[in-house]
This record gives sequence, structure tokens and C-alpha cells, in this order.
Amino acid sequence: MTYVVPAPEQATVPVDGSDALFPVRRIYCVGRNYAEHAREMGFDPDREPPFFFMKPADAIVGDKAEIPYPAKTEDFHYEIELVVAIGTGGRDIAVEDALSHVFGYAVGIDLTRRDVQIAARKMGRPWDMGKGFDQSAPCAPLIPADRFDPSSGAIWLEVNGARRQDSDLSKLIWSVPEVIAYLSGYMELQPGDLIYTGTPEGVGAIVPGDVVIGHIDGIGDIRMSVAR
Repeated sequence: MTYVVPAPEQATVPVDGSDALFPVRRIYCVGRNYAEHAREMGFDPDREPPFFFMKPADAIVGDKAEIPYPAKTEDFHYEIELVVAIGTGGRDIAVEDALSHVFGYAVGIDLTRRDVQIAARKMGRPWDMGKGFDQSAPCAPLIPADRFDPSSGAIWLEVNGARRQDSDLSKLIWSVPEVIAYLSGYMELQPGDLIYTGTPEGVGAIVPGDVVIGHIDGIGDIRMSVAR
């Protein structure tokens, strides 16, 4: 096959402990999936089902990335999240079967142009430019599913050594199986899909020179810095 322009490189995430790569098809993100984060953003977490937005697959960057401060923002935020990698696709997946569709898990960071997101939200416009920009989805290597239980575990993030986010996966409003089941009612999930499952409270701004470390017990760490 001959392409009329160069074909884009396949986005991938490494698999821990091997040379294998997980090819990224789509990135789905769950909004406001921890109660305290929903409250800090000015919403009542008890009144809404899960909702989703997307990032382009090539927004993925690996562990230890140095990320340029993005254009068109003065309020660049971190959001630590558990990432779920789908290994077996499906539509209308039952909650009790959902975890059998998971290939693995990773620590990820949903980077956000918060001022752009909020301005779009106030005008009833899509969040794409606030969430789906270049290098906005750092992701550490995947841990195979049989090595991790996503029902609980500490999740935290530090900026320059200071703890900013500190919670537990057990506080997810919608659990990992529920998120997979609910999302598969809207979209047929496919191998290669990633789901960023939401962030706990404590989100905030980062600036050039900042070093960010995120952690989930049982998976490990992710590290990124903001370029000067």
C-alpha cells in the first residue's frame, strides 16, 4: 500500500518486565470519578452517572518524559490516574465479566489546560483543547492484569517532593468493572484501548522546572518534568 503522506507512527506503551509493546488505539478518560475531586471542581458527585472524554492516541508519552509547557494556557494542571488497558474487546460488557477484558494497568497523568477547559465548559463547548493536546497523556509501563487488583490501593502525586494528591482506589465512585461495563454500552471497546479512570482531589498547577512523581501501590511510579 502506498500512502499519500507519511503514515503516523503507532502510539505504544511498554509492558513491564518485557520488550513487548501495547499498541494504543483510543484513550478514553472518565470525568469526576472521585467524590472529593468532583466537589473541588464545584459539582455534586452523587447526582451523575459516569461521563467520558477522549484524548488522541498520540498524546501518549512515556515515563520520565520532559514535557514542554503547552501553548494557550496559564493554568497547566496534573491529575494522577489509574490507567486500564483493554486486551479483549466487547460491547455491552457485563460488570461481572469486565475484568476479564483487561490486559493490564498503569500509572498515568491526565494533563490539563485548566483555564481552557473551564472557559469551554462555561460556554457549553467541548473540552478537546483543554484535555486532548500534544503530550497530555503520560503513562508508565503496563503491569499485566494478573499482577494487580484494582479495587483498592494508595494513589498519590507529588510535585517537587511535596504531596499534592493522596487517596485510594477504593474511593472511585465508579469501580473499574463498572466503568468498563458502562463505557462499552456507548462504544464497542477494542484491544488497544486505554481508559484513564479519574483523579482524586488535590489537582493543581505546575510550571516550568517542576518535577512530578505519581504512584499507585502495586503498580509503581511515573515521573515527568515540565521543561524550562
